Amino acid sequence: MAVLLLTGGLLAAVTGCAKFDAALGQQEAVVQFKDGTANATRLHVRAACSHIPQATPEALPTDHKASDLLYDVIYRVDNASNAQIAELEQCLQKYPSVLGIDIQTPGDS
Repeated sequence: MAVLLLTGGLLAAVTGCAKFDAALGQQEAVVQFKDGTANATRLHVRAACSHIPQATPEALPTDHKASDLLYDVIYRVDNASNAQIAELEQCLQKYPSVLGIDIQTPGDS
């Protein structure tokens, strides 16, 4: 009985670690804009800084809901080096409407 409990506990720990390891390599850069920034400006900034290797803009929402107007500009930076993230930051800083970026693991808030 004790062996079964120990085995079950180890299995749960290994499964938890695998999920943690899978999430560990996932990162996104969320662009923070000044309040009142127009959606057209957000889209312009998104396109202008989309040339940086390993900093890929996430797909735009396609459901055409009112919440689309609140869309965050997010770049996937899972495999980006520190230099590539710095290059993305430099590109974004050219635009007065951008406050900065927040590097997050998907699901963070």
